[in-house]
Amino acid sequence: MSERKKRILITNDDGFEADGLAALRDALSDLGEVITVAPTLEKSASGHSLTLTRPLRFVELGENFYKLDDGTPTDCVFLALNKLFADRPPDLIVSGINRGGNMGEDITYSGTAAAAMEGVLQGVPSMAVSQVCRSHCEELPRLGYRLARQAVRDLAAKILEGGFPLPERKFLNVNIPPVEPADCAGIAVTHAGRRLYGNDAQVHINPRGQEYYWIGLPRLDWHPHPHPGSRLSDFEAIRENYVSVTPIQLDMTAYDEIESLKGWI
Repeated sequence: MSERKKRILITNDDGFEADGLAALRDALSDLGEVITVAPTLEKSASGHSLTLTRPLRFVELGENFYKLDDGTPTDCVFLALNKLFADRPPDLIVSGINRGGNMGEDITYSGTAAAAMEGVLQGVPSMAVSQVCRSHCEELPRLGYRLARQAVRDLAAKILEGGFPLPERKFLNVNIPPVEPADCAGIAVTHAGRRLYGNDAQVHINPRGQEYYWIGLPRLDWHPHPHPGSRLSDFEAIRENYVSVTPIQLDMTAYDEIESLKGWI
């Protein structure tokens, strides 16, 4: 009996028309059957949110290609597993390739990371992939996701051939430096850094004289945050032109503080 064909579910938070999603589909196309379920609209910073107050609808765009009208990345994974993979789950879920990095505490905001969170909650090996930008992503047309395509294909092939390297409820968060493949320093296993956040909310006045706000993007700054188990944080790895691969766990309990908290109580 021949070995069954691998099945890969991909999604993103930039929407079904995003260049990064097309690059991901292309990069993984020869590794197995690739099924795409992506949001109709951009859902950046949507976090791990499910839509509970309105019905959702799959819209078939082509063979194995659907948009979820109007769902979040988490909705896409949740409903795809329920509808499209009811017979058997996919062998791998890949979320991305996000336009912009997801490092440090950005992981908690990220719809890209949230799709991978939902995947491992449902027992499916998952990774989130993000292309870091240095200046409003103006370099992406020149870079063409070349390094991201290469890195995500290599990692996906390694998972499909040799198994997922993490236990249950843990996923891989991958960030790609904004360089050509020839300038990449390699792959670094990292810890999540500590993002330095500002408070960039711009105030504007509409034609009717009403005040409104537009939340801006924070700068790519971080606090030094050494960790004994990892030489580099994800931020530092990107600065040194490494592909950053960070193991992320869903259990956010601060175990080191349990005993001191008992004493405080």
